[in-house]
Amino acid sequence: MIEKVAIIGLDCFEPSLCFDRWVDDLPTIKRLMQSGTYGRLTSCMPPVTVPAWSCMAASKDPGTLGIYGFHDRKDRSYDQMTICTSLRVKEPRLWDIMTAHNRPSIVVGVPGTFPITRPIKGQMITGFLTPGTKDPRITYTHPPGLRMQIPKLVDEYLVDVHMGKDVDKRTILKQIYVMTERRFTVVRHLMQNNPWDLMFMVEMGPDRIHHGFWRYMDPAHRLYSPGHEFENAIYEYYKYIDREIEQTLECMALDRTAVWLVSDHGAKALYGGILINQWLMNEGFLHFKQTPAPGRKFNAEDVDWTKTKAWATPGYYGQVFVNLKGREPQGVVDPADHQAVRNDLLTRLEAMADDQGNPLGNKCYKPDEIYRTCKNVAPDLIVIFGDLRWRCSGWVGGDSIYVFDDQANAEDANHAQEGMYLCAHASLETRGRADNATLYDVAPTILRQLGEDVPADMQGRVLS
Repeated sequence: MIEKVAIIGLDCFEPSLCFDRWVDDLPTIKRLMQSGTYGRLTSCMPPVTVPAWSCMAASKDPGTLGIYGFHDRKDRSYDQMTICTSLRVKEPRLWDIMTAHNRPSIVVGVPGTFPITRPIKGQMITGFLTPGTKDPRITYTHPPGLRMQIPKLVDEYLVDVHMGKDVDKRTILKQIYVMTERRFTVVRHLMQNNPWDLMFMVEMGPDRIHHGFWRYMDPAHRLYSPGHEFENAIYEYYKYIDREIEQTLECMALDRTAVWLVSDHGAKALYGGILINQWLMNEGFLHFKQTPAPGRKFNAEDVDWTKTKAWATPGYYGQVFVNLKGREPQGVVDPADHQAVRNDLLTRLEAMADDQGNPLGNKCYKPDEIYRTCKNVAPDLIVIFGDLRWRCSGWVGGDSIYVFDDQANAEDANHAQEGMYLCAHASLETRGRADNATLYDVAPTILRQLGEDVPADMQGRVLS
């Protein structure tokens, strides 16, 4: 009988690595696979950490949450962007539902939990957007006194690691291990010393090691060099994660606890970046007051908005906005022409070629067609470049729209649409591999396992 559910979230954990390529060297994961159900887990659109974990925990799409990426437009002004923290999450997530039913939870490291706006029944340590743990004015735990226990367990608790070009790779790798070890140590302490029916943790280490070290292990990566000292860095880290999972399982009464491993998206080699606003300028949609010099970061103040029909914001994918009259401050596109302009953009973006002249295979999505509703400031188009082997760069200027070595593309990997899931408990039928699950199915399935009603407005289904 299932009385508890433990969710070990592994940000960016890649199914082709854990289920296929390295499965024989991951004994804990392999054992859970043999006793449960596992497979690919289709992420939200776009497949990015923010909003994906909140989409999973609430079973609501990004439009319903009103969160479209890490940085979204704050309002209809051209230059105001905001980091999407928990202040934007209005929908109840799993731990909110458990609290409403007076059932205790332990929540550690889940993105979209800082700041703590709705204290839960149980313990919470916020996620990677927490601005630090040393400043006593920053409340990153619930109850607040929990922050006094953490240094006794692990010294400094790391919510994230710095991944800039200015940091030595050996330092990054060391910090990833330190962050992971300390997170699991704190989680195990909380599980062993507090009542809980739901445990939901997220470790950011897989995401960070993929972005920083993918080139060293993937022969398909354009910068791959065999025999590099970091060639096995991701492989060794996966084995380390497997051991941390094993130690965490030892803290559970497995006869009463359903165990989940989940990732919010997968990973794949990143080839380069597209200077989307440079492309929009070349295509006649975007006009600058002066021709931008090469290597200049896009700045709204440089734009001649009286002539501009569309512009974009960068990231692992692109958000394209139409400069619509009556909606934007200096809109020029008549509302009657909105769909025509948007369709023109979509057609041209999907026809874009790569640096070798081959079709990139871009895909564009209209938020109002893929989401139930669109809260806050939604883009007019979501653009996935080259099946996520390219990302959207924030630079302008120069003769080429392709870039390979700027700060925005210093990473080795981009996100993949398919993450992973694994669920195991003795009372559940062993179904083996099933690749038909989505990120939205996790929360309703967990609620059913815990004997709670599934809210009618959740968008996922209960998995068999």
